[in-house]
Amino acid sequence: MVKVESPWRIAIRRFAKNRLALIGLIILFLMFVLCFLGPVFSPYELNQTSVKNKNLAPSAEYWLGTDKLGRDVLLRVMLAGRISLTVGLVATAISVVIGATLGAVAGFYRRFADTLIMRIADIFLALPTLPILITLGAILSDLKIEPSKRIYFLMLIIGILGWVGLARLVRSQILTLREQEFMQATEALGLRDSRKIFRHLMPNTIPIIIVSATLGVAGAILTESALSFLGLGVVPPTPSWGNMINAANNLIDFRKRPWIWIPPGVCILVTVTAINLIGDGLRDALDPKMKSR
Repeated sequence: MVKVESPWRIAIRRFAKNRLALIGLIILFLMFVLCFLGPVFSPYELNQTSVKNKNLAPSAEYWLGTDKLGRDVLLRVMLAGRISLTVGLVATAISVVIGATLGAVAGFYRRFADTLIMRIADIFLALPTLPILITLGAILSDLKIEPSKRIYFLMLIIGILGWVGLARLVRSQILTLREQEFMQATEALGLRDSRKIFRHLMPNTIPIIIVSATLGVAGAILTESALSFLGLGVVPPTPSWGNMINAANNLIDFRKRPWIWIPPGVCILVTVTAINLIGDGLRDALDPKMKSR
C-alpha cells in the first residue's frame, strides 16, 4: 500500500531543503530569544542613568557602550527589539484578519459586495501611505498620548492601512475555489454561507495568507522604524530600533559614537532580511508554481 503524504508534510519537506529559508528561520529565532529573554539576564535597568558613564565606548562592562544618559545600549537594543517585533506581529495580525475576511466575502458573494469592497480597496491603494502615517503620528503627538498607549494606536493604524494586498489575493483564490466540486456539495447539503466561507473556503487560502503575513511583518517593522526615526511612532522613554537610531541626530554622535546607532540599524537589517528569506522559502514550499515563474 502506497503511503500518501499530506500537502502540509510535503510543504515542510520542501521548506527544510531551502537553506536560505532555514538560515532566516534560525536568525529570527535567535533574535526573538535575544529580545524577549536577554533583558532578564541584564544587570542593568531600562531607565538606569549615570552621568559619569555617559557615551562610553563598548567595553567588558558595557558590551555595546552607553548612550548620552549613561544607559546600557545592549539592554535598550534588546527591549527595543521587543517593541518593534511586537508591533510588526500585531499590526500584521490585524491586516490579516481584515484582509482575509473582506477578501473572502468579496470573492464569495461577488456582485455588489465585491464591487463595494474592491472600490474601498482601490481608495486605500490610492492613498499615500507614508504621508498619512506621518499625519496620524503628528495627531497622536498633539493629543499627547502616553508612550505606553501610543504603541497600541500605532499597531492599529499600520494594521488598518495594510489589508488591501491580502484582500485582493484571497478574493482571487475564493473566486476560483467557489467553482470547485466540493462547493457544489456544500450547496447540496444546504450549509450556511458563514460555514461555507470559514470552514471550507478560507482553509484553502491559508498558504497564501501565511506567505503574505510573513512578508507583511517585515514591512510593518520597517514602517514602525521609519515613523519612530521621525519621532512620530514609538517615542522615548520607550525604546524602539527606529527612535534609537534617531538618538544619533548630530554629526558628533554619527561620526564618533557609532555604537549608539549601528546596533539598532543592524538589528533592523538582519531581522527584515531573515523574515524575507523565510517568506520566500514559504512561497516556494507552499506554491511551487510561483518559483517556476
